[in-house]
Amino acid sequence: QVQLVESGGGLVQAGGSLRLSCAASGRTFSSYAMGWFRQAPGKEREFIATINWIGVRTYYADSVKGRFTISRDNAKNTLYLQMNRLKPEDTAVYYCVASKGRSADSRAEWYDYWGQGTQVTVSS
Repeated sequence: QVQLVESGGGLVQAGGSLRLSCAASGRTFSSYAMGWFRQAPGKEREFIATINWIGVRTYYADSVKGRFTISRDNAKNTLYLQMNRLKPEDTAVYYCVASKGRSADSRAEWYDYWGQGTQVTVSS
């Protein structure tokens, strides 16, 4: 069993930056693919970014490509999402996810574990 706890969300002005962190429990973190999804009020859950188990392969949604960067520190059991040039449309609850599979993948069904989420609000 893996528990995921997100942090780093908050209120930021458009054009600003935030870094989300996801602390994972368990000794198998380094063997899991990880990712981030988000969900805005009244909208469907949206894939944001994914990273494979060793951190050498990443994929991003077109909506965040060039602005967001996913990374991981396996020694610290922590996943990160650096978010730059934030826009009001980035406002959502952001979820950290983990998959027993090692490959980076954009499909929600690929992931076995989900965090509780952290709110990101971008004001215009």
